[in-house]
Amino acid sequence: MVKQVTIISGKGGTGKTTFAAALAALSENKAAFADADVDAPDLHLILQPKIISQEDLINSKKVIRDEIKCTQCNICGEMCQFDAINATEYQYYKCEGCLLCIRTCPESALKLQLNKSATIYQTETRFGPFVFAEMSIGEGNSGRIVDKIRHKTREIAEKEHKKLVIIDGSPGIGCPVIASITGIDLACIIVEPTLSGIHDLERVIGITDHFKVEPVVCVNKYDLNEDNTQAIEEYCKKINIELIGKIPFDSIVPQSIMKGLSVIEMPENQVAIEMRKIWLKIKEKLML
Repeated sequence: MVKQVTIISGKGGTGKTTFAAALAALSENKAAFADADVDAPDLHLILQPKIISQEDLINSKKVIRDEIKCTQCNICGEMCQFDAINATEYQYYKCEGCLLCIRTCPESALKLQLNKSATIYQTETRFGPFVFAEMSIGEGNSGRIVDKIRHKTREIAEKEHKKLVIIDGSPGIGCPVIASITGIDLACIIVEPTLSGIHDLERVIGITDHFKVEPVVCVNKYDLNEDNTQAIEEYCKKINIELIGKIPFDSIVPQSIMKGLSVIEMPENQVAIEMRKIWLKIKEKLML
């Protein structure tokens, strides 16, 4: 049975992608990978994938207008809450496909048309198979795109007899995060030792609790504020959640990103040493 672990955080920029790339390097070609941060994917910058195939995901709808039928009455403009359409203009990227203009058009000059929401890429990397998406400009429904990415990655993992799927999740607590953690085996929450760190952690734990997903916590750049790190440790003990690691601040991280490498592939460093310890704890949790 394929196990799934998702790396999430309460805010962006906490180091999720660096963490995910390190796990990919440590997985010894026994895992498949997915970038579920579809609004701003960047795991491919480190994994440097070779594209095997791609497919368009058609699941959004936008309005189109029959200019011959249109009498320029501007009822659509009065009704549209997104300023996407009026008697003479239509701004494609503002349209949310809500149907209000269509239902109120007296001439039936408007209708919905299916559009491409994203392109999903199946790729191969030096660590194993990897799936990610590129959203079309102005498109939404990122939760549905995440669901498609996860489904495809799991299929590949099963086909190639991989033991694990590692998912680089989205920050926050919105739809793409929910789509990236439902049904997984472990959520690894990355938190920074900032004043808002515990608040960010609380928000994410609220989501994992709701969906009955086991969480573990890792403090990134813990040594920048050890008082806040201690507060996070105490909070984790209070709510009985395991703190699986404390990653130090190290300039090796931006250096590795610039080279398109994981920290594991860089000259020996303290971040890599800690990541190896974290990886052992994750494997133990998942019984790999």
